[in-house]
Amino acid sequence: MENIDIAEILQTYVIPWGIKLAFALAIFIIGRMVVAGIVGFVRKVLNTRSMDEILVSFLTSILSWVLLLFVVIAALSQLGINTNSLVALLGAAGLAIGLSLQSSLSNFAAGVMLIIFRPFTKGNFVEAGGATGVVDKISIFTTTLTTTDNKEVIVPNGAIINGNITNYSARPTRRVDMVFGISYDDDIRKAKEILEQIIAADERVLPEPAPVIALGALAESSVNFLVRPWAKQEDYWGLLWDTTEAVKLKFDEAGITIPYPQVDVHFSKTE
Repeated sequence: MENIDIAEILQTYVIPWGIKLAFALAIFIIGRMVVAGIVGFVRKVLNTRSMDEILVSFLTSILSWVLLLFVVIAALSQLGINTNSLVALLGAAGLAIGLSLQSSLSNFAAGVMLIIFRPFTKGNFVEAGGATGVVDKISIFTTTLTTTDNKEVIVPNGAIINGNITNYSARPTRRVDMVFGISYDDDIRKAKEILEQIIAADERVLPEPAPVIALGALAESSVNFLVRPWAKQEDYWGLLWDTTEAVKLKFDEAGITIPYPQVDVHFSKTE
């Protein structure tokens, strides 16, 4: 058995590969630091331009992954790996993965559209994709909503972009639509006067557009009044709930009844 020349092995294999590995690690570590610096700078520039927080996060996330890919390719090139073949392999793998993940890519494309066209943004109260809540985060594939009872709902972006989107926070004001029924035996003028007093006494009701209080329908069991005041977005629910309570109390004081659904049945006696 021939003697192993350790010095030659060190000189031929260990030292050259060690140097290459050290340079590759240096490229990777320094590259990550440079990428972090670039991404941080871009984030700072975008924030100074008062861009939406979700859009800034989305763009910087994509930039970070793209730059890190270049860093990894540069580090592998230092090790002597044929990166051209690697890029081709990544392209083929990406195509195969894309075909198998068409729905995910659809969600990704939908996420890009949501970021670009911005039908809603963080903090908006929306109804979209079969869910209703406050927008907490828009990521590449999904949108996270927080419901009014503090549940977290994660909705695929594709479901949002392919359906109707109702943004309740898009306008600074909202109309509060309410219906109050009274008995056919009650005085409709008195009932309307009470409703007008309740609306006029609430400071949250906006003078413009003027609130509407009108007799809306002669229903089967009640005479229905439409009450439609306008309020600021943040006062919507408070005005709705407080007005409903005030109407019940005032109607009770005035002896005006809010009838239950009822049916009058008449019997005729035949010989």
